Amino acid sequence: MNSRGDIRDVIAFVAVARERSFTRAAAKIGVSQSALSHTIRGLEEKLGIRLLTRTTRSVSPTEAGERLLHAIGPRFDEIDAELAALSDWRDRPAGTIRITAGEHAVTTVLWPTLARLLPDYPDVNVEIVTDLGLVDIVAERYDAGVRLGEQVAKDMVAVRIGPDMRMAVVGSPAYVEAHSRPVTPQDLTDHRCVNLRLPTYGGLFAWEFEKDGREVRVRVEGQLTFNSMAQRLDAALCGLGLSYMPEDLVTEHVAAGRLVRVLEDWCDPFPGYHLYYPSRRHHSSAFALVVEALRYRG
Repeated sequence: MNSRGDIRDVIAFVAVARERSFTRAAAKIGVSQSALSHTIRGLEEKLGIRLLTRTTRSVSPTEAGERLLHAIGPRFDEIDAELAALSDWRDRPAGTIRITAGEHAVTTVLWPTLARLLPDYPDVNVEIVTDLGLVDIVAERYDAGVRLGEQVAKDMVAVRIGPDMRMAVVGSPAYVEAHSRPVTPQDLTDHRCVNLRLPTYGGLFAWEFEKDGREVRVRVEGQLTFNSMAQRLDAALCGLGLSYMPEDLVTEHVAAGRLVRVLEDWCDPFPGYHLYYPSRRHHSSAFALVVEALRYRG
């Protein structure tokens, strides 16, 4: 057997097994889909066992394929990490960093910092995936994630990258004038509210409030549900109900009289955004550069 060929074949299998798609795996390792399919068939014939179950819509490892993936996948990850670590020997940081974050964090924290940083480091590439779900960054092979401090798992390294935040409940002047102003969070059940659907559990986000140490969560109802921030703000501006938004996104609208804020005394500050990542993974100089640039020093 050709050991080098065997290694290339196994690398191809790991890519397909992880991506659960020949198309995505082929793009990832830089070969054609037909060549990748031929490689996998050859490996299965060589081993005398089927490693993947193929249907018209999906690809998944067989029991034997799962065993092989779990046995060798982490070893290839270790090799990749050591190869990435060699970039530390370069004069300038280099490499690709994958980060998952919510829409608001990308707009207000990540993008302003990266826009200033990246022009000076042309060999550093950053891929940002906007996602409201609580992604498993290890399983999904991200280098880091960005979430609110209270949402970061205890086994992760967390670096504060933003100030404390406050939420705001807002509506148009016409809407607030036509409806009784809510005094407590429970009063929201009598209002049309713009809902947010979270992808992690597929459910609607419960609006969270705190006052004098008392925490309240309210399930609201209304005509509109979105999974993005801009549309929830537009709905409030159009008078279609109350929206629950990060304070910084509505401050100018409130000051200009386009929006009216309610329940402000129930919106206490809470820990802002943190970058989090596994402590056991070796990180390149490029990663260290980005972390330090994002670190909050306020």
